[in-house]
Order: sequence, then structure tokens, then C-alpha cells
Amino acid sequence: MPIPEFVVRLREHIGHDPLWLPAVTAVVLRGEEVLLVRRSDNGRWAPVTGIVDPGEHPALTAVREAEEETGVEIEVEALAWVSITPVLTHVNGDLAQYLDHTFRCRYVAGEAHVGDDESTEVRWAPLDDLPEMQPVMVERIRTAVAHAGDVRLD
Repeated sequence: MPIPEFVVRLREHIGHDPLWLPAVTAVVLRGEEVLLVRRSDNGRWAPVTGIVDPGEHPALTAVREAEEETGVEIEVEALAWVSITPVLTHVNGDLAQYLDHTFRCRYVAGEAHVGDDESTEVRWAPLDDLPEMQPVMVERIRTAVAHAGDVRLD
């Protein structure tokens, strides 16, 4: 996964020490299907995810990441869940913890395809037949699909 330039610059000062980063998960729905990418860093299926750039609103990050990674235009419908990951160790030894904003999004237009080197495949998957993926990613999808009303906080 390409590391955003602002993170590269921060790492020049802090090395591999833990870094707190805002992030998004865009659960893009089209009828009874969800848009998924197969991540190039670990080979796992997941919804579209990304790091929020400095000063960028997380909802705009979701829109940007969906377009960059899949070529699909989306509309954010709702913030469905705000969660915190455990501290993660990346393959290069960097430590990071993410404040994830999971958004329920609606497909607007575009033919889904691999848009950058962050993924190796892109596909629409039936909600009732998801491929194997990390449990937290399934939970993010289920939370976004079921979302109605208040934002889930935990």
C-alpha cells in the first residue's frame, strides 16, 4: 500500500513509533451487492479503505478513495460506525493505530476496476455471499448495511 507523503514525512521524525491516524472504510452498496477490493499488501478482500489526508473531511476521503481505488463514483449516505483499531505493526515495522470512520455509501456511476496499486482485484459481491475476509471488515459491512439512525460509537 502506498504510504501517504505526510506519513512519510512524519516517519522521518518518529521512526517506527506508534502513529495515530484517522481512516475511513467506504461500504459501497449497489442494491444487494457491496464493492470489494483484494488488497495488494495482504491479498485479503475488504471494502474500500484509506487514510484521511490532513485537513480533509473523512466523508470526502471515502469518495476520493473509492474513485482512486475502483473508478467508481459514490455518494456518502451516513456515518455508520466510529471505531479504533488495536495498534498494528506494518510489514516495514511501523506501528500505527487507526480511528476508523465507516461510511454507508451508495453507488452512483462508473465501471468498477482496479484503479491503483493498492489492490489486485475489484468486484461486486452479494451481501449474502461475501468472500472470506477479516471479521472486522465483515462487521463494518454488516454495520453499514443495518445502519439506521444514530452513529455507532465504540
